[in-house]
Amino acid sequence: MVQLSGADDVLDRRAFLGTLAGGLLAAPLAAEAQRPGRLPQLCFLTFDSGTSRSPSPRFAGFFQGLQDLGYVDERTIAIHYLSVNGHNERFPELAAECVRLKTDIIAVTTTPAAQAAKTATSTIPIVMVALGDPEGTGLVDSLARPGRNITGMTQMTSGLAAKRLALLKEAVPRISRVLVLSFLVDPIAPLQVKALKEAAPSLGVTLQIRDIRTADDLAAAFEGGVREGAEGLLTTAESIFRAERVRVTELAARYRLPAIYAYSTFVTNAGGLMAYDINDRDLHARAATYVDKILKGAKPSDLPVQRPTKFELVINLKTAKTLGLTIPPSLLLRADQVIE
Repeated sequence: MVQLSGADDVLDRRAFLGTLAGGLLAAPLAAEAQRPGRLPQLCFLTFDSGTSRSPSPRFAGFFQGLQDLGYVDERTIAIHYLSVNGHNERFPELAAECVRLKTDIIAVTTTPAAQAAKTATSTIPIVMVALGDPEGTGLVDSLARPGRNITGMTQMTSGLAAKRLALLKEAVPRISRVLVLSFLVDPIAPLQVKALKEAAPSLGVTLQIRDIRTADDLAAAFEGGVREGAEGLLTTAESIFRAERVRVTELAARYRLPAIYAYSTFVTNAGGLMAYDINDRDLHARAATYVDKILKGAKPSDLPVQRPTKFELVINLKTAKTLGLTIPPSLLLRADQVIE
C-alpha cells in the first residue's frame, strides 16, 4: 500500500497521481476488472453444453490456457459459461445477459454467438475463440485491422472446405458426385459452399448440397443423396455436425459413402474415414492470451485476428478396409495420424 502525507510528499503525490492517470488511460478496458474486491468477469458464450468447471472438451485448450496465465475460476477470474445447448436462436438472449452481468470480456465460439454479442454491445471487448470466417461474415473489417471491439482467432473454414474436397478426391479418385451436408443458417456455411462450388469443376465433381437444420434432417439427406447417385460425403464446419458426429458417421457407414469431415473427432472417436482439421487446442490457447492482453489494457482493435498454423490430416484405415478402399500411399505419408 502507498501512503502519502505531509508537505514533503507533494512531489511524490504528483508523481503518483501522474502514474495513476497514465495507467487508467492505458488500460480503460481493464479498469473495472481491477477494482478492489472484484474479480475480472469473463462471459463464455457457446453452442456447446457444459459449465465453467466442466466445459465442453473441445475448449480444453482455451480453459487450460487461461489457467496457465493465472486465471482460475472463482479465485482470480469469474467465468460465466452461457450455452444455448444447440439452439442458435437463443444467442441474442444470452448476449444480453452478458451485458447485464457487466462482464469485462465476452468470449464467443461460433459466428451466431459473435453476431449476437456484437449487436448487444459496442464497448465490451469480444474475443473469438476460433471462428470460421470473421472477415467473410463481416464481423471484422479485416484480419490485420479488426476494428471496433472484436478480435481473436479464425479457422479459415472457406479455404479448408475446398482443401477437404480435394483430399477426398485424392483418396477416392473415382468419385464424381459428392453429398455435402451444410448448416446454412450459420453465416459461415454459405461461404464454404461457395468455395466448394468454385473448386468442384476442376476436380471433376458434382455437388449435392443438403441444408441440415436439425438432426432429424440427416436421414432424409443421406437417403436422397444416395438415390441421386452420391458416391462420397463432405460436411461443412458447423457445430451441429460435431454434436451429431456419431449419427453422421453411422449413416455414412450404412450407405457406404467415403467421407471427409471438418473435425478429427469424427475419425478418432466416431469411426469416420478421414478428417482435415485445424489444431483446436493450439488456436484456443492463443485465444486465451488475447483475454489476458485485453484484461491488461490492450484494445481489441489493435490485436490482429490470428490464423491457424497447425493442421491435422487423420485417416482411419479400418474404415477404409470396411468400405473396400485402398488409400493412396502418397496420401498416407502426409497424414498426421493413421488409425489401423
